[in-house]
Parts: sequence; structure tokens; C-alpha cells
Amino acid sequence: MTKSSIDTALREAAMNSKAWPFAEAKKILNRIRRKGENPKEILFQTGYGPSGLPHIGTFGEVSRTSMVRHAFATMSDIPTRLICFSDDMDGLRKVPDNIDNKKVLADNLGKPLTDIPDPFGTHDSFGAHNNARLQSFLDDFGFDYEFMSSTDCYKSGRFDEALLTVLGKYDEVMKIMLATLREERSATYSPFLPIHPETGIVMQVPMDEIRADAGTIVWSDPETGKSYETPVTGGHCKLQWKPDWAMRWHALGIDYEMAGKDLIDSVKVGGKICRVLGSQPPEGFNYELFLDDQGQKISKSKGNGLTIEEWLRYASPESLQLFMFSKPMTAKRLFFDIIPKNVDEYYSHLSAFRRQDEKQQLANPVWHIHAGNPPEGEMPVSFALLLNLVSASNAEDREVLWGFITRYAPESSPENNPDLDRMVTYAINYFADFVKPGKTFRLADDAERAALEDLSKRISALPADSDGEAIQSEVYAVGKEHGFDPLRSWFGALYEILLGQKQGPRFGSFVALYGIEETQDLIRKALKGDLIE
Repeated sequence: MTKSSIDTALREAAMNSKAWPFAEAKKILNRIRRKGENPKEILFQTGYGPSGLPHIGTFGEVSRTSMVRHAFATMSDIPTRLICFSDDMDGLRKVPDNIDNKKVLADNLGKPLTDIPDPFGTHDSFGAHNNARLQSFLDDFGFDYEFMSSTDCYKSGRFDEALLTVLGKYDEVMKIMLATLREERSATYSPFLPIHPETGIVMQVPMDEIRADAGTIVWSDPETGKSYETPVTGGHCKLQWKPDWAMRWHALGIDYEMAGKDLIDSVKVGGKICRVLGSQPPEGFNYELFLDDQGQKISKSKGNGLTIEEWLRYASPESLQLFMFSKPMTAKRLFFDIIPKNVDEYYSHLSAFRRQDEKQQLANPVWHIHAGNPPEGEMPVSFALLLNLVSASNAEDREVLWGFITRYAPESSPENNPDLDRMVTYAINYFADFVKPGKTFRLADDAERAALEDLSKRISALPADSDGEAIQSEVYAVGKEHGFDPLRSWFGALYEILLGQKQGPRFGSFVALYGIEETQDLIRKALKGDLIE
């Protein structure tokens, strides 16, 4: 089979795939057909408001958009670009909760983010600091993107033509916006926000006069009453965020941009304004929001939920990509307890990939995480098992843990399995921070004591190298013969008495990894009450 026939077959399979990135990519193909033209390139965009430190939701948008971009590239030969746009000319309205040096920001409220000193003292401005944080993280993940700054676009004149178009369509834009505003807000609203020439504040004031022919607006300082005539070009003015979003689509020619479910109405308003300006609004979809452990929407200003850095302390980048891929239109908790599941599910998908046909592979998350080229990967030990190995052995030492692992999987080593070696570190970190502080052991009652003594005898009769299935059969047999009903109460007792937790791994696999003698010793300690002490 020739390369061209392989490419054709892959394209046909992609066109028929029901995976959500392909469904989104098909929207762009339909857009091209509607326009009846062959574009030189397709532009994808993600937006970022740098009023607070970048949070994991920002990463999620770039990750998901990149998946759609690659899906489109599988279906079409048209070149693509991804723009990561920072609205860093926005005026700072409040001081974020998760910033230590708050006074610097409090003293500059209302000014563009790129005109406010950096409270961290590392960059020219607060906006520049947050932009650098975002770019550094995206670079670490290897995303292919072009960073674009609102400040640069306004001040360089890149947006001048589009801004003059907005000015010329002022009444039509106002009609769209006023229909969305309360009466009190409508009385003072203007899509243009002039930068005060003396204070540097981004002014939210009504317009006294619109001078479209001159390309200027006339407004008055509400405190001094002084009147100013300000050009809408050259960075002397910016737009309110909804008209700004639409103007950006128009000026840059954006073809695709997704947004959170909380912005559905804003997307509709932006689409109307974009059409008034003479352009077709981009394709996209509205993803569900991430929630913290209390079920509240995560916020970059509040700093609730998980940070990017926190996830990467406990799990691989690929597991985070999996979290972003899975069910983007379903609200999901983004907190520490979801990490182990995502780690193990990633390696499960990776292991299955080479055994799947092309249709199944295109629906497999790892195809999208790795842009169609997943690495070889088999993980001999799950993350859940590693966590319980650390817990049972009280061994927060890499070499000790590798001793257990190599006995269980002799072909494994830190050199041969670098992913597993990293996972050992993740497991140690996760156990120390989240599992260990919450461990609560209990004593066995008489029935449980008898069952545990029986289990110890039965597994002692097994060969030392018995696999997890053989050991699990004995665990089941003990539970049934000792009358545990439902049987899950027996496993619950094992976890609570031996591991000090409500849930645990498949117990036979745990014993195979930890060791039969070590498990017998663990049972003896539990029955003596030593684990509680």
C-alpha cells in the first residue's frame, strides 16, 4: 500500500470517526464549503485574560483546541495556525486573592495589565509576568502556537482598521450590546474604553460624541469634567471585552475558537457584532466548566481547584491531557482525588492502542493526546497499586519501592521503564500529601479476625511467585466461606484494617506486588493492633 493510499484511508476513517475532535474539525470543513473558497490557512484561537495567574482551565482550552487542530490536519491539507491571545491591555478591576504583594496591584487598579508593575519583581509588568508564566508552561508541553498580545496589537496599529470599522458601525454595535444590558448599565455603556491620557486608567465612561470621519471619540472625565478627544487607533483606546472579542475574530480572520459554557451568551453577542463588521464568526463549541472539591467553578483570581504545577507534582502531563480529552461537555471535578484514576486510565488506553484497529485507534484518547503517534507503553504496575505499596510498606524511598517492583516484574528497572520510575516519584508525593494524613486503621472484629487468620494460612501455602489472579481466588474463597455478605464488605474490611483506608486496589494484585510473606506480617501486625499504634 502506498503512502498516498494510507493517507486517503486515514482521512476517510477520520471523516467517519465519532470522536469529538473529529466532529469539531468537520465543522471547519463545512465552513469552508459554505464560503465556497479555498483559504490559504485555517486560524485557531484560544484566549486568556491575564488578570490572575494562569490556571489549569487555560491549559485545557489550548490542549483541546490543539486536538481539534490535529484532527482537522488529518482531514485536510490546508495549513493551520494556533494563536494564543492574551487580553493584557484590559484594566485590572480587582486584586487576585492568590497574589502576595497585593499593594502594588491595589495602587494601580484600573490601569492596563501591561502598565502595572510586576508584584513578583521579575518582569516589566504584571501582564508580562502572567504572559511569561503561560508561555513557559505551554512550551514545556510542546504546544505549537503563536503568542499574541492585545497591547502589541493595539499599539502597533494591527487593529486600527478594524477599530475604525467598529467606530463606523457604532450605532449597530450599540444596538446589539444595549439589548443585553440592564437599564442602569445601558445609560453609561460604550464599546470604546479610552485610556486616560493623564492617569493611564482604562475609562468606562459614556461617549459625548462619535467622530467617525476623524476616527476619534469625545468623552469627559467624571471627576474633573474635563473633555478629551481620543483616537480609537494606536493604542489610545481599547474595546469592552465582548466587542473586543468580536473585533479580534474579524481583524485576525479566526476560523475556530471554543469557550466555556458560561460564555454561551457572549459567543452569540460576539457573533452578531462580527457579522456587523463584515465577517463570519468562528466555529466552536462550549465546553463545561471545571469544579473544585466544593462543586464551585474554578477561578484564576480565587486560586481554587488544582493548579498546573500541583497536577504535575502528582502525575504525568499525559494524564492531565486525558482529563482534558474526556467528556469536554460534562462538568467535572478538578481536584486531587481524580488524579490516580486518570493516571491509570491513560496507561490502559496506551496499552490497548497497538491491539486496536484504525477505527478504534482514532477514538482512543492517546491518539489525540500524542497527535496521532502514541509511544509504545506497557505499565507493569498501576498507580493505585504503587500508592498502596507505599502505604503498606511505609517506604517513601525510591530504592526500597523498586526492590518490590523488580521482584514483581523482574524485567523492569528505572532505566528500562522511565515512565514507571517517574510514577514512583508521583506515588511518593501523592501518598505523603494526601493518603498518609487521612489514614485511619481499625481493629478487626471476631469474624474478621478469623477470616484474616485463614487468609494468612491460605496464601502461605501458595508459591512465592504466585500471580495476582491465584491470590485473588484465595481472597474470594475466604470471604465467601466466612459468610461476608455482600462480599464487598470483606474487601472493605481488608482495606480498613490492613491499609487504613476505605478503598483500595485489587487485593490479589497488591499481595503479588507487596509479597506473600510481607502481607502475612502485615496481617499479624493488624491483629496485634500494631498498625493503630
